[in-house]
Amino acid sequence: MAKQKVAMLTAGGLAPCLSSAVGGLIERYSDVAPEIDIVAYKSGYQGVLLGDRIEINRDMREKAALLHRYGGSPIGNSRVKLTNAADCVKRGLVKEGENPLRVAAERLADDGITILHTIGGDDTNTTAADLAAYLAANGYNLTVVGLPKTVDNDVVPIRQSLGAWTAAEVGAHFFDNVSNEQTAAPRTLVIHEVMGRHCGWLTAATARAYLQRTSRNQYVDGLMMDAHLKSIDAVYLPEMAFDLDAEAARLKDVMDRTGHATVFVSEGACLDAIVAEREAAGETVKRDAFGHVKIDTINVGAWFQKQFANLLNAERSLVQKSGYFARSAPANGDDLRLIQSMVDLAVESALNKISGVTGHDEAQNGKLRTIEFPRIKGGKAFDLSTAWFAEVMDNIGQKYKEA
Repeated sequence: MAKQKVAMLTAGGLAPCLSSAVGGLIERYSDVAPEIDIVAYKSGYQGVLLGDRIEINRDMREKAALLHRYGGSPIGNSRVKLTNAADCVKRGLVKEGENPLRVAAERLADDGITILHTIGGDDTNTTAADLAAYLAANGYNLTVVGLPKTVDNDVVPIRQSLGAWTAAEVGAHFFDNVSNEQTAAPRTLVIHEVMGRHCGWLTAATARAYLQRTSRNQYVDGLMMDAHLKSIDAVYLPEMAFDLDAEAARLKDVMDRTGHATVFVSEGACLDAIVAEREAAGETVKRDAFGHVKIDTINVGAWFQKQFANLLNAERSLVQKSGYFARSAPANGDDLRLIQSMVDLAVESALNKISGVTGHDEAQNGKLRTIEFPRIKGGKAFDLSTAWFAEVMDNIGQKYKEA
């Protein structure tokens, strides 16, 4: 029987779980199968294609617990789609005429990898499924077990993805400081843009965490720093219908009464309409290797600012983005517990040659299991009927309906 050898990689955007998941995998294998060699490919699938890897040595194993203290990825990320040969050639990852799947598969085979752990979102893990299928079809057995990472919390059918709870909590902390900008000038409009391409979960959860955080505040009666200045006046998500005229009228009333207005907006809110507007004007909208619009080039928050600033007669308006601050944080206590449970299952599944993605399966009453790759996909919409979201919107006083 061939000796087992484990590889891991992190890919896609950052989330507050990558460092901890890497540390957790190293710790778990060191506990239950210390004889197994471990390597990490640098910068995701790019490292696989280029053969750029880190050998996890004894010192790294002994100090792996330190990784739970940090955000980012200790082994690096990238966005590489192995089935997009043209993009891989353009980036110098493979030669013209080479099949990136074959290059990656041969690299894993040459390196003697029998288990691959992918820590990423739906694109990362479906790419892993493509790789495993290619290897199996060519007579090489590789067990691939993914861990679901995304601050958007939008992976089907997984109830809770790693890092999302932390991103909401840290985004709330970010805005707790930014909200004080309302005191910098009269009639100020502050827009907080939160990550979330297709799913509004993170924006909604950040708003909830912010309201919970500020509900404990005490104020000096009669001064401007009060409960309303630290409140939220509107939340806009991709799943919600948006009526510009009605919302502008409502927020102008808020501005007239209080002298300021605060808006939380998902970076994917009205995205399709904005992209269509720009393409109709002849602009070329940039897309990544997976065909996704490069959302950081769209500036949804700036679009809302442009629509609202004049309609609200705002003297000052600003857009603040919590995304990079939130997604780069170390995992909080809730995420650390979730990471540990998923890491333990990932290692158990890998050693038992069960491929898939670990997570609480919504189709099986939230049972934690290794979910089959064909069932994994992205873009899960946030359920606007969620009870806690209704409480948030009642607090804000905003009526809403599905798009």
